[in-house]
This record gives sequence, C-alpha cells and structure tokens, in this order.
Amino acid sequence: MEITALVLFFSIVGWLAYSMRGSKKENVLPASFNESYRAILLDKVNFYQQLSAANQAIFEKRMLHFLSHVTITGIKTTVEDEDRVFVAASAIIPIFGFPEWEYNNLNEVLLYPDTFSKDFSTASDEEKTVLGMVGNGAMQHMMVLSQPSLRQGFTNRTDKNNTGIHEFVHLLDKTDGAVDGIPENLADKQHLLPWIKRMHENIQQIMANRSDINPYGATNEAEFFAVVSEYFFERPDLLQSKHPELYNLLQTIFRQHLAD
Repeated sequence: MEITALVLFFSIVGWLAYSMRGSKKENVLPASFNESYRAILLDKVNFYQQLSAANQAIFEKRMLHFLSHVTITGIKTTVEDEDRVFVAASAIIPIFGFPEWEYNNLNEVLLYPDTFSKDFSTASDEEKTVLGMVGNGAMQHMMVLSQPSLRQGFTNRTDKNNTGIHEFVHLLDKTDGAVDGIPENLADKQHLLPWIKRMHENIQQIMANRSDINPYGATNEAEFFAVVSEYFFERPDLLQSKHPELYNLLQTIFRQHLAD
C-alpha cells in the first residue's frame, strides 16, 4: 500500500472514530419494549407479523437484548426508531431458530445517509455502489449500512431483497473463521455437502441467466449465501415454489419453516 493510501485509510478511521464519539447519545433505549417499536414491527416487518403472540414476545425480547449490546450510530444522519427496529430485526430474523445465539462479533452498526465506496467513503468522486459491509481490520466488530437501503428492505413488501438481513448473514457466515458461504456453525455436517453442491449448481444457473435469484449471488459463494438468504426470509413462498431444494436446505440451516 502506498503512503498516500495509508494516509487516506487512517484519515477515514480517525474520522469514523470522531464521528462515533459524537453520536453515541442517539442510542437511548427504553427500559422495556415500547409501543413505538411494536407499531413499526406490526406495520413493516412481515416476519414478525407471521409469528404467534408468544413468539412475537420472544422476538421483542431478543431485539431489546441486541439493542442493549450493539450501538447504532448515524454518520451524518439521524438514527430514528424505525432504523433501530430495522437493524435489530435484521439481526434477529436469521438467528430466531437459535434461541441462545448472540452476536459476539459485533459491537456497532454505522448508518450512512447513502451508498458508499469499498473504503467507506461517501465522497462524490468515489464509486459509491456498496449498500452494506461487514468490517475487517480496523473496522472489526463493526457493520456499515446504507440507511435508505436498510429501510427499503422492509418497506418494499414484494421484492426478494433485504440489505440488513444480507449483512447479518455475512456476519453469521464469518463466525467459523471465513466468509465463504459455508455455514459451518449453523448447519450439521451432513447438510454441508448437499448445500455446497446446490450452491454451485445455482451459481451456474445464475451465470447462464436461467435463474430468478439476484445476479449478485453469482459473485462468489459468500454472496450467494447472503443473497439467497434474503430471498428465503423475504419471499419464502416464492423460493419454495421455484427452488424447493434450496428452500429445504435453508430451512434446515436456519431451523425455520417459513412457508409451511
């Protein structure tokens, strides 16, 4: 890495650290789950709406636990109740089948007011195509999300996309030491080989333009796992109809039966 690149890198890290110190107070939490959060869940989070009353209470408890341990910081934007609910829901949805699971590899979620570049820059002369990213190196234990993309994932009820869920699936994938699309800490060993086989077959179908799965899923195995997980949680009925074998594997991996 050249000296100018190093200066840029440490400038970004320093700016983020400064910005975060000035934004911590945004994350004032209620002592218990409040009606504002519940109203947002009932209005915009389909996964929550489909739960029984007992499971809704469990979902709320796990969301509040998440919010009490993970800071959500706005970078040049304000964190609203809606954002807190959407981040926490994105975290809990993929682990709801694992009652004891906690995100020990995450301390903070940064919300940007727009898309950003791969070096976390929002400068107008940069290629700003990133919707979300799990941090590494100096950004370890952090996640960065585009605030508009986070919100879009829950307000659009008909698509198969959810940026928040996508990034939290990456975080789950990362817990076994590698973000490689092979969920070794989620699935039993006997399901890993069938998953790998089906994953590679579907990547080939995407590349041949013979699939309705988001083409971004063909980027690599890690992105396929995250993209198809979005599909699974956003439109389980459609995934079961169009890709029954994938659906069956994902319901086994996540221990959730959404289309039943």
